[in-house]
Amino acid sequence: MPALRTDDRPTITLTGGPLPADDLIAVARFGTRVELSPTVLAALEATRASIDGFVTSGRPVYGVSTGFGALATTFIAPDDRTQLQRSLIRSHAAGSGPLVEDEVVRAMMVCRLATMAKGVTGVRPSTALAYAALLNAGITPVVHEFGSLGCSGDLAPLSHVALALMGEGSVRTPTGAVIDAATALDDAGLEPVVLAEKEGLALINGTDGMLGMLVMALADLGELVALADLTAACSIQALRGTDRVFLPELHALRPHAGQAVSAANLLALLANSPIVTSHAEDTTQVQDAYSLRCAPQVHGGLRDTMTHAAHVAGVELASAIDNPSVLPDGRLSSNGNFHGAPIAYVLDFLAIPIADVASMAERRTDRLLDPARSHGLPAFLAHQPGVDSGLMIAQYTQAAIVAELQRNATPASVQSIPSSAMQEDHVSMGWHAARKLRRSIDGLTRVLAIELLTAVRGLELRGPLAPSRATEAVLNHFVGLGITAGHDRFMAPEIALAESFCTGSGWRTLDDPLLAGLR
Repeated sequence: MPALRTDDRPTITLTGGPLPADDLIAVARFGTRVELSPTVLAALEATRASIDGFVTSGRPVYGVSTGFGALATTFIAPDDRTQLQRSLIRSHAAGSGPLVEDEVVRAMMVCRLATMAKGVTGVRPSTALAYAALLNAGITPVVHEFGSLGCSGDLAPLSHVALALMGEGSVRTPTGAVIDAATALDDAGLEPVVLAEKEGLALINGTDGMLGMLVMALADLGELVALADLTAACSIQALRGTDRVFLPELHALRPHAGQAVSAANLLALLANSPIVTSHAEDTTQVQDAYSLRCAPQVHGGLRDTMTHAAHVAGVELASAIDNPSVLPDGRLSSNGNFHGAPIAYVLDFLAIPIADVASMAERRTDRLLDPARSHGLPAFLAHQPGVDSGLMIAQYTQAAIVAELQRNATPASVQSIPSSAMQEDHVSMGWHAARKLRRSIDGLTRVLAIELLTAVRGLELRGPLAPSRATEAVLNHFVGLGITAGHDRFMAPEIALAESFCTGSGWRTLDDPLLAGLR
């Protein structure tokens, strides 16, 4: 994530309504500030009054005057309730393993703050304001890879955040340094929060980590699925494929929305390609292989899966996840909304077509390197086959990544392990689904980069025939980087350059308007 600036940053206002996905990403990745509207602060005052009523009632109320989880039947005396909240956060901040990325922690935090703003958690306005101040100061609590089971919320990750709010634990500063939370708060002019009744649960009982990762994944995949059409168009030309299979009247026969978008992209990307037209009447090449001909069906399947996942994300961004929740009539009611199943399912679902899109890209790469199937290209696209190995081992790397993506396609959401003395006897594992999805997105980026590296060399070797205008812009970009055909060179830096090109949306800025509008 870029270093946060404390001046001149835009601000989004949380109003208690649905959190827009673009706002979540702006805060998580680009340091946009957050504030709470006066209406939200008034609503927080009202719901807090309900909690204060339960505090003084003398009755055992979960989250207010009892223990947690399997200890929910244990009554807590008034003098111990501040310690109860502090102990809850300390004990639940039990993460382990590598540190989670700053953007994930910030996405989780803004999702949690958006739930607070909906007025069902019972937090005091001062606590919500302190949470927003932590985000705005660019102080990112240290969160670990392992600890969430995706049920009762992302408990351990959110507890590490709440711990920092209390002035305990470790955080990363805007410069990336890891220091103790108390020092970071003091340096930023912030006071540690002493949590009141119910606030401990309110800060940790949500599906915010997995939701934040889902929203960012969808944004990343929106770029990658369009890029996959571009890499396929490069490979199709390098393999002397046809564009006739992408005609809209063919795809109208099977009207999946994503398939139609992919087919239209490919048809546009291949339009007026001298390479394609050069063999249009070649009767020896009756049908292209599936990895060329069926690209719209596979890439479109990913698009349609994303559409479903985006619907789920939209519902979740409009939801208020907490347990117990303060209802509009003031009742405090236990519920199971913290169960991450709806998010976990789509996180797992997305990993399946990602693996398949990557697998298809790898098959096109392998075909480009095989002289028996590449229609005249040299073995492994080597300058002097035998003396040179060309891109032989780049495909090995690609295949290794695809194998990892296929393992990641195994769902986490069916792997429940009971916890909390069988009180929490079924959990979603949504956090794990989200973590492996992030790895899958990274892997797909690398696979597409290697396909593009290979396809561009194939296009170059088809000279003097030129590719289509849009794909020629890609070819010229790589040639400009010095990535051209020739004797073997140190391959890893060229793969890294291709990966950089495929990361984000920089490839859309090449000198062709079609690329900018590709969807």
